[in-house]
Amino acid sequence: MESSGTTDQRCLIRRATADDAVAIQSLYQELVDDSQIHVLPDQIAALAESPVSFLLVAEADGVVCATALLNVCADVMYVGQPFGVVENVIVSQDIRGRGLGKLLLAHVERLAIERDCTKLMLLSGSHRPEAHAFFRSCGFAGETKQAFVKYRSQFGTR
Repeated sequence: MESSGTTDQRCLIRRATADDAVAIQSLYQELVDDSQIHVLPDQIAALAESPVSFLLVAEADGVVCATALLNVCADVMYVGQPFGVVENVIVSQDIRGRGLGKLLLAHVERLAIERDCTKLMLLSGSHRPEAHAFFRSCGFAGETKQAFVKYRSQFGTR
């Protein structure tokens, strides 16, 4: 059974729809100053049908103000239980500090529990100490693993 959405007096958390593309792109541009960011409605529509990828948004007063992406990854280590990878967690600067990010990550956790995930791994830019403090306050440990990233432009190089 999938959590269809979380409603709280502060916000509604739900899966993103194609209509959210502009709002999500705006949030991503708050996170990363990159003119190459293009969120396409068709991509969101495809994710909305995925049983393993969950692009979530939080709405406050009918306005999309936060987003997070959960990908559930197959694994063979623990009797086939999957694990989750969380990325692109962003709450609009205008609304931070009101608890929406915690509600959003709590919804991510419920989805992970429903899918029997063994753990959630969350990636965050190393230059975001305020975000890291927030993630720790949500129960994520920043010292237990180290992430390594290789971008497409670096594929085939050492």
